[in-house]
Amino acid sequence: MDFSWMAWTVPTFLFWAGIVGLLIAMGVWEYFSPGGHPRVGLLRFETTRGDRLFISLLGSAFIHLAWLGLVGPDLWWAFGLSLIFAVGVFRTV
Repeated sequence: MDFSWMAWTVPTFLFWAGIVGLLIAMGVWEYFSPGGHPRVGLLRFETTRGDRLFISLLGSAFIHLAWLGLVGPDLWWAFGLSLIFAVGVFRTV
């Protein structure tokens, strides 16, 4: 596919496709198991699956920005840290 009209690169497209995929997966999960099972975790306020996904995505963005500023453009380690962060958020928040 040619995404040059939006100045998109393949990594940019894959990034946004991943976010869309996560939102679709969360929608399907919510359809089959409604309610999100709110719980009070580490942050001491009630969160649902959607809240935890948002916190994970926001935190991952900050991890990547910090990595770019402090280490450089090789983002595979930042991606790994983001996955570990997301698992931690879904388990503890």
